[in-house]
Amino acid sequence: MADQQTPSPAVVPNLEEPKFGFNNYAERLNGRAAMVGFVVALAIEFSTGQGLLSWLGLL
Repeated sequence: MADQQTPSPAVVPNLEEPKFGFNNYAERLNGRAAMVGFVVALAIEFSTGQGLLSWLGLL
């Protein structure tokens, strides 16, 4: 029984990438937005001399 190979399917389905949830595009976009936000926070801190929370008036 161990000598038999499992048959491969005759037709492979062509599935679309999901529109919602964890897919490559959503993860890439989220990473890019995080990098932009981090650079903006650093620029605010550098230009004002205050941290981001102090600049927003939260501290």
